[in-house]
Amino acid sequence: MLQVKKRRNIVEQRRESVVRVRLALGYFVLVAVLGLLLRWLLVAPVSWLNYKNILHAHSHVALLGWLYCAFFATLLYAYKPQSEQARKSFRLQFWLTQVAVQGMLLSFPVQGYALFSITFSTLQILLTYWFAWRFWRHVKDDQLLWHRHYISLRFVLLSLVFLVLSSFGPWALGPVMATGGAGGELYYSAIYFYLHFQYNGWFTFAALGLLFWFLENRNITYNKSYASRVFWLLTLACVPAFALSVLWTKPAAAIYWTGGVAAVLQIVALGYLLRLLWAVRLKLARQLQPWVKFLSLLALVSLVVKLAMQLVSAFPYFADLAYRLRYFVIGYLHLSLIGFVSLFVLGFFLQQRLLRLSAMGRAGMVLLLVCFFLTEALLFGQGTLLWQGLPAVPAFNLVMFIASIGMPVGVLLLFLDQPGLYLYKRPIAAAEADKACA
Repeated sequence: MLQVKKRRNIVEQRRESVVRVRLALGYFVLVAVLGLLLRWLLVAPVSWLNYKNILHAHSHVALLGWLYCAFFATLLYAYKPQSEQARKSFRLQFWLTQVAVQGMLLSFPVQGYALFSITFSTLQILLTYWFAWRFWRHVKDDQLLWHRHYISLRFVLLSLVFLVLSSFGPWALGPVMATGGAGGELYYSAIYFYLHFQYNGWFTFAALGLLFWFLENRNITYNKSYASRVFWLLTLACVPAFALSVLWTKPAAAIYWTGGVAAVLQIVALGYLLRLLWAVRLKLARQLQPWVKFLSLLALVSLVVKLAMQLVSAFPYFADLAYRLRYFVIGYLHLSLIGFVSLFVLGFFLQQRLLRLSAMGRAGMVLLLVCFFLTEALLFGQGTLLWQGLPAVPAFNLVMFIASIGMPVGVLLLFLDQPGLYLYKRPIAAAEADKACA
């Protein structure tokens, strides 16, 4: 009887993971559609659509709909709660998150930052606090879990600290705006504070935690000394690296040096990470599915380029250049959000069979990747041409719109390629349950 109950719990937990992943992927579709709409509004503005309001909806659904829900799903998939009380708590959190995200999706395009959008975004911040606290409680007393996943859990738990820390940026916006600072240095610094600890804290540490979880879960022996060095170097770098996000204000020389040292620490951490992965490359190659290998490689390359760009931005000349040419900033943000984090997450989903990839899905993935890297090339190319004083790409906004069409289409094809939710009751979840109960 206990075996039957355990098997039923495993099947139900996997189905919950699949539901969460599908909803997260649905938000990815909406993010891509909103991104395409933004690029069209630069070509042909629509009088009844406010560009900034659509931009707010796009960014909030990207960070709090697609990626927050994706990591919510993956963390609870990797570190499964054992008690029914914990599972009920996480279920309630997840569905309340849907209320908050969909509220932001509907309110931001209509009113921008106003009563309803601020209410829903505040609700989402409070829900992230609840999730961080509940997840911490879920893992801290499980000695078996700590013994097996000590390295990966350090990354994951610190990612939650940075998730909470990032929320200080939005909280600061209210007082800044109330004192007439909207649009000023403090206003944008608060926004960059939030983005920095989302991109370089929450997302990066969570992704690395899941990477080490996979190695541990598949019994792939890796250099734990290198992993520890990656952890401590990135930890030491994360807070001072915020200086790189405010160099556009042309601060004192000490701030440049602070950002530069943090960027160097990140590069050293990257070196240890690459050495660790190189040592286990053959074992990983045997474990990973073909598409997962490809997505993982692209995510790793994007991470390398991202950290290299942060190092370059520590120099005053290039910090000022990035401020003057926003194409570099937009390209960097998309490289971090899509190239590194999103491709890593999609690869994780596919490897764990939380998503499938048949002919339609493969076509969608190809379309997404081609259009993403094409738009990145256009953004960095246009910025470089303007930097060098060369003729710019003619009709650039129209070219970007055309190049971007394939991204929402690609994600939509991937979304439509997924089978019914109950497919995972048999045979995949059943087989997994039998293995766990054996």
